[in-house]
Amino acid sequence: PEDVWRAIATGPGISSWYVPHVVEEHAGGAMTASFGDGPGMQVAGRVVAWDAPHRVVFDGGEGVAGLTFEWLVAARESGTCVVRLVNAGFGSGADWDAQHDGMSEGWPMFLLNLRLHLEHFRGQDATAVLPTATWDAGRRSAWAALTGALRIPASPTIGERVVVGAPDAPALSGTVVDAAPWRLALLLDGPCPGTAILAVEGSGEQTSVSIWSYLYGPDRSAAAARDEPRWQGWLAEHAPTESVDQPGKSTTNS
Repeated sequence: PEDVWRAIATGPGISSWYVPHVVEEHAGGAMTASFGDGPGMQVAGRVVAWDAPHRVVFDGGEGVAGLTFEWLVAARESGTCVVRLVNAGFGSGADWDAQHDGMSEGWPMFLLNLRLHLEHFRGQDATAVLPTATWDAGRRSAWAALTGALRIPASPTIGERVVVGAPDAPALSGTVVDAAPWRLALLLDGPCPGTAILAVEGSGEQTSVSIWSYLYGPDRSAAAARDEPRWQGWLAEHAPTESVDQPGKSTTNS
């Protein structure tokens, strides 16, 4: 439970498998989640409850409508524990529906990354590399364009080693630990030990395309500083110029 608590309740811990966080570690403390550059991507919140190492609750702040995020940790035998995440809230309209759908798809990816962090890098801090771009393409054509441009399999098998073969992309290689028609999770061996999530999210004609990695070891900061702007530029350069999600049609890359 103590290892899990550090990963779910502290800034360095959460930053190692999700997005960068700053957390004041007590009930009533402030927290900030950073989803990108610029003030509009900084999401403020607070610590509602703090009962280490069993329960922590975050929300958007006093009087702020929205979701609460409750983490529960229960010890089990043989040095294991059960971790539960409960999202609570109520809203209406298309924006709320989109938020609900996004969490339903997003949380399984990040909870897998949390498990990988605890299994392989327990007690260590990662430096996150989080390039994301919006492509004018449906999910299927965007995933085909992404994997094709990276020169990696679109449908790899669990346990397969994947190496990015695109000559204009930063180095990235690792073993497949999870795969779906629109996402891929890797246990990295390059450019540093770590984890990675490649994903295309969204159900419309615009999708969010991400190549996120979490790097460990003494070279992680240098690798992140070098590769994040390169990945961001690569995603911008390789956005499909046309999007057709129909059998027999192909996607053209710029």
